[in-house]
Amino acid sequence: MNFIENGSVTSPKGFKGAGICGSVKPSNTTKRDIALIASDVICNTAAVFTKNLVKSSAITVTQQNIENGKAQAVVVNSGNANTCNADGIEKAERMCELAAEALNIDKHDVIVASTGVIGQPLPIEPFEKSVPELGKIISEDGGTDVAEAIMTTDTVKKETAVSVEIGGKTVTIGAVAKGSGMIHINMGTMLSFVTTDAAISSEVLKSALSEAVEQSYNMVSVDGDTSTNDTLAILANGLAENEEIITRNEDYRAFTDALIAVCKSMAKKLAKDGEGATKLIVCTVSGAKTVIDAKGVAKAVICSSLVKAAMFGSDANWGRVLCAIGYSGCDVDVNLVDVSFKSKAGEIPVCKNGAGIEFSEELAKEILTENEIEIIVNLNDGDSNAEAYGCDLTYDYVKINGDYRT
Repeated sequence: MNFIENGSVTSPKGFKGAGICGSVKPSNTTKRDIALIASDVICNTAAVFTKNLVKSSAITVTQQNIENGKAQAVVVNSGNANTCNADGIEKAERMCELAAEALNIDKHDVIVASTGVIGQPLPIEPFEKSVPELGKIISEDGGTDVAEAIMTTDTVKKETAVSVEIGGKTVTIGAVAKGSGMIHINMGTMLSFVTTDAAISSEVLKSALSEAVEQSYNMVSVDGDTSTNDTLAILANGLAENEEIITRNEDYRAFTDALIAVCKSMAKKLAKDGEGATKLIVCTVSGAKTVIDAKGVAKAVICSSLVKAAMFGSDANWGRVLCAIGYSGCDVDVNLVDVSFKSKAGEIPVCKNGAGIEFSEELAKEILTENEIEIIVNLNDGDSNAEAYGCDLTYDYVKINGDYRT
């Protein structure tokens, strides 16, 4: 498996993309805010969505459209979430119609997604004008424009791609994502679209996606808020011409491992670009009794506001890590827990068997000043492990969200 330099959602065979400034956002911005992703042929499809009871109308329409496990295109906008609007379904369906007309495909084969402010009516005029134009400019080189068009408070584009050999054929998996705030993913405002030229059945694709999500996107938290719009969809067009994967065999394992790598890469990008964040925090947990316990501890640590604030201040306050482990609700013997902090500046143990040990505050400060920090937790009580992805909590997070609508 190899990551592709400058890889994007259009790296797999037969996929094209485009992004344009349609002026969905209520300002004079020239940034792209409407995007289109399309396959040359119909795709087997799987998706997972937010578990928030308040959902975007785009999710309702998409769930209906992919009920048969098929899709061929994605139309998506930033600047407006199309959530809690009386005419939301109508607008989402119209977006599908416009994309279908631009691509000459069936409107029911379109995935629709929106992100942005909740509770504001979605203007349809920008789509009437821009989607036909997207159909004209869509190309194999348009993946990066898609990544830009779905950004809201994101500060960087989030895209990647990998290649892997399956059944003697080179299979490519590409991905794009957006998300900076309102990120506490519970799949089952983050958007991610994954494309692949692998030949794989819808049912098996669904299984692979579920496995990948549990180890990646569902282990991300920026601020503890689960978005109304979380959508992760994967489209597989089969143009790599490998023997179709219809069971959980060796080819399935190779494909799923590559998909997990892609999703983990995107999960880290989401966490690192958290609103106002200056540091990526990865909590790795080992020695847990069960995977559920390992995941629960890892998420508790990266979700702790006190831990996040300490990381912002480069403060080796390991007691806050123990505190989070203690209230995680997981089966843990706190008297066995070891904790270390690690970055490219080095690693320093700070807790042994649930108690503090002597360490250099100066070295700890140096380690925690880096922009990527690993909190290493060994529960010393089993063989299961997990990792979770978060970020520090800064003054700028409050500034960004204090006047988000304006």
